[in-house]
Amino acid sequence: MPSIGTRTARSILAAGTLAAALTLTACDPEAAPGADAAPAGTPTAAAATTPAAPSGPAAATPPATAKQTGKAGGGKHTVISVQHAAGLTKSSGDGTITDVPVDPGEMRDGMHLVLENYDRAGQTSGRRILFVGVDNVPEDTSKRREHLWRGLIDYAAGNGSTGTPGTGTAYAPGPLGGSLECLPYGADALCGWADSSTAAVALFPQSSPAAAAKLFASMRADLEQ
Repeated sequence: MPSIGTRTARSILAAGTLAAALTLTACDPEAAPGADAAPAGTPTAAAATTPAAPSGPAAATPPATAKQTGKAGGGKHTVISVQHAAGLTKSSGDGTITDVPVDPGEMRDGMHLVLENYDRAGQTSGRRILFVGVDNVPEDTSKRREHLWRGLIDYAAGNGSTGTPGTGTAYAPGPLGGSLECLPYGADALCGWADSSTAAVALFPQSSPAAAAKLFASMRADLEQ
């Protein structure tokens, strides 16, 4: 059995060792109370959530999606009445529209309706190009275009178009995007566009669908903004 003197010596030695360990702990910032105990190689919260600041040419390059925004990429458009559209001139005199020849569908607050006849260069009489367009369409614009087409077919049948409507074909819509389709109706062509917020149709007397589509796409640059 250890003597009292031996036990006292051991107690003094243990107390000294503990005091030395506490002194080293107080001087070591890595072991301070509250310090992270993450193992080496583990990123801290700041390193895991804060991206590195961009530098060089890539820092000045906008995201690819930024180049795709704007009206052509899905923004709202409006239809307007203009005196000239793609070289055509708004009809006057007996060509001026005095009523609503095609039912535009339900018109709500904030929507605009444009109804115009347009003359080709030098035209003073005969059948005009009829344009009907609406904006701020609350439903699927392709469905509103179908409604306008049905009304335009009825109008064309009573105003010189003969035969029966043919099958629609998709054509290049132009820089404003959306979709543009045209169909034959005897010797005439009926065209329509639809995009994010507008729908419009037009009757082109004595025209092929391909020629009407090209002209209609050019008219959009003046009739839609």
